[in-house]
Amino acid sequence: MKVRKTLAATAAVLMGALALTACGGSDDSASSGGDTELTFWHNSTTGDGKAYWEATAAAFEEANPGVTIKIQSIQNEDMDGKLQTALNSGDAPDIFMARGGGKLADIVDSGQVMDLTDKIDDSVRESVGGALDAFAVDGKVYGMPTAVLPGGIWYSKDLFAQAGITETPTTMAELEDAVAKLKAAGIQPIALGGKDAWPAAHWYYFFALRACSQDTINESAAEMNFDDPCWLEAGQEYADFAGIEPFNNGFLTTTAQQGAGSSAGLLANHQAAMELMGAWNPGVIAGLTPDGEPLADLGWFPFPAVEGGKGDATAMMGGVDGYACHVDAPDACADFLNFYMGQEHQEGYAEAFVTLPASKDAQGAVTDPALQDVLASYNDAAYVTVWLDTLLGQNVGNALNGAVVEMLAGNGDAESIVATVNAAAAKE
Repeated sequence: MKVRKTLAATAAVLMGALALTACGGSDDSASSGGDTELTFWHNSTTGDGKAYWEATAAAFEEANPGVTIKIQSIQNEDMDGKLQTALNSGDAPDIFMARGGGKLADIVDSGQVMDLTDKIDDSVRESVGGALDAFAVDGKVYGMPTAVLPGGIWYSKDLFAQAGITETPTTMAELEDAVAKLKAAGIQPIALGGKDAWPAAHWYYFFALRACSQDTINESAAEMNFDDPCWLEAGQEYADFAGIEPFNNGFLTTTAQQGAGSSAGLLANHQAAMELMGAWNPGVIAGLTPDGEPLADLGWFPFPAVEGGKGDATAMMGGVDGYACHVDAPDACADFLNFYMGQEHQEGYAEAFVTLPASKDAQGAVTDPALQDVLASYNDAAYVTVWLDTLLGQNVGNALNGAVVEMLAGNGDAESIVATVNAAAAKE
């Protein structure tokens, strides 16, 4: 429970700084003449993101003769499962994605991740600040951030105008009214990648963010107990919203980010008007438009207020993407993490992924109007917490995500979500 309590205590402030991969761990000397090889897994399989990591790795190799980085790109939805299998088999990469929260704590508990506390450059520590808290467990840092990713609702300004929607919704009643207007105009209101589970669960997360107070979320995560009535209220609010049928046809078999038929692809191609997603979405959408360019009419607004909820209406939820080193990785692994956190490479990351860099020194590279709106709302947020499946860890988080999908499929309800999560938590 010590780890859980520590994570819960830092969850609300982990993004404070924003406001102001072939397998096999490598030895320090690889077999080829004493040179060092690092294996690196990331989740950018196409486009500018993939090219960014290739260029950054090449620049690091040039600056560090004798070091080679062997890259494997893995589809985002497959990353957690493949990494867990690699860790369990003793064949893990040197550098791998770290999502923070309970997921990282589980890897720390298994002794398979490098303690970076004393390996972080002072300049990086200053530029990142509180975002490092996302990768802190019991006061030690086990990962390096790349981007800060608050969530909210992305929308097509053109489709809103076509449906006669002149203002973005600020309450659930206004969101339901927007859904009705979009339907009347023959437009699918909200794209949802239900096949991947977590996008469907994100709606529950945000209803919980509005229903539960900050203290309740932190205490429930620390104690792994979800008996507070707000968790049930969140499920009931979600069920009521789902009852107006706001999501795209076939949303339970729609993927999140893979191709034009995914939920991101539906928004990218004006086949749906909205999608609830994190701040990585502009980059994903840009890769799925017909011309491969950012969606010109893309807008963003915060998740609406929910009447009667105990959570602050300005509170935000999101994540901090980053990378960690396997415990047996060469020292060059930590050097690479510090390298990509340099201002030049963080600016390149923000441009390649069309997202918010973790380094405040690189925020000038954020020019996308929708992302600037995210920054403005972030700066006004009363507090920020991490995605619930990240906060709760892989086992409980996966149980939550699955229970939400079961409810949407008609095989469960708000009560079964809470019961499933409590049952999974009891096994931790």
